[in-house]
Amino acid sequence: MKSFGIFFLVLTSIVLVLVTIFSALNFPFPLVFYLVCFGKLLLIITVYKVLKEDYKPDSTFEEFYEKETGDTKE
Repeated sequence: MKSFGIFFLVLTSIVLVLVTIFSALNFPFPLVFYLVCFGKLLLIITVYKVLKEDYKPDSTFEEFYEKETGDTKE
């Protein structure tokens, strides 16, 4: 797998959706509490992984802007 950032983002989203479902269905408090703590830790790891990822875009902003709008900077 080339990018772990997306993997951690999906995993974090799943955990936080589970927290919502578990709290709405009145699951035991310790389970929800530890899942929230795990979700917060996972969120911090996700942000770190995404920001530290070695990603090089194929085009610059100017190239993308010219392609989308047809405007050129002259």
